[in-house]
Amino acid sequence: MRGRNLRGWLLAGVVSAGLGGAGARAEVCGHGPEGFSQWLASFKQVAQGNGVSAAAADAALDGVAYDPQVKRHDGGVAMFGHNFAGFAASHVTPGMISRGRAELKRYAAPLATIEQRFGVPGPVLVAIWGQETSFGGDSGSFPTYSSLATLAWDCRRAERYRAELVDALMLVERGIVQHPRELRGAWAGEIGQTQLMPSAYLMFATTPDGTGTPDLIHNSADALASTAAFLKGHGWQPGQGWDEGEPNFAAILQWNSAEIYAKTVALFADKLAGR
Repeated sequence: MRGRNLRGWLLAGVVSAGLGGAGARAEVCGHGPEGFSQWLASFKQVAQGNGVSAAAADAALDGVAYDPQVKRHDGGVAMFGHNFAGFAASHVTPGMISRGRAELKRYAAPLATIEQRFGVPGPVLVAIWGQETSFGGDSGSFPTYSSLATLAWDCRRAERYRAELVDALMLVERGIVQHPRELRGAWAGEIGQTQLMPSAYLMFATTPDGTGTPDLIHNSADALASTAAFLKGHGWQPGQGWDEGEPNFAAILQWNSAEIYAKTVALFADKLAGR
C-alpha cells in the first residue's frame, strides 16, 4: 500500500555507524527546494563514507531533483482513516478475492516452498501482495531516488531517510539496481511487488528456495519469498493464527503499523484460506 506508515527503520549494516560526523553541510535539512542541490552534493560524501562508491552515488543521484509531490504526500493526512469496515469493503472485494485465489493456484509450487522454509502460508503473502500493488500490477510511478532524497533533505524525518537513501545507493553498488534513474516505486521510497524499503530489500531479499539472485521488482515469486522472510524475521510463528488477537497479527503489524491495514490483510488472507 503506497504511502503507508513505514515499517520501522531496519537499518542495514552499511549505516550502522550513523550518518553524523560526515561534514556539517550533510546535517542541514530544509522544508522546501531551497538548499536541496547543495545538500545532495555533500550527501554523496556521506554515502562514500558508508561504503558507496562515487560511481554508484553519481549514477543514482546525478540529475535528482527535489519533488514537491513527495513533500505533499508526506505532509498529508493518514490514508487509512478510522473505519475498518469501510476500508476493508473497498479493498477486499469479490474481484480481489477471485484474483487472489487464482494467484494462489498459479504460484502454488513456490508458495509451498516458501511456507516450508519460513512457515508463512500462501494466503497471507498473496493478501499482502494484492493490497500493496494489486498483485504486481501497480508498484508506483515515483522516481525512487528523487523520492528518498527529498525525504532525506526534509527536516521531518531526515535521519531515517538518509539511512534509507544510503541503503538504496547500496542496491546500485551491489548491482541489484542497474538502472537507478529508471527505478520507480511508492512516493515514500518503497520498491518491488510488495513494496519493501531499501533497507528491508538488503536485509530480506531472497528467492523461494534461497538460491540464485532475487529480483523483487520483476519476479513475483521472489517478492513473495522476501515478504515471508520479513515476516519470519519479525516474529512470525509457524502454525499460529494471524487474525487480531492471534500470535502472528503482531508480525503483520510489523509489516505495517496501521491497525486497519493489518486487519484488512488478515481478513483478505482468511477469505483466501477459506477460514
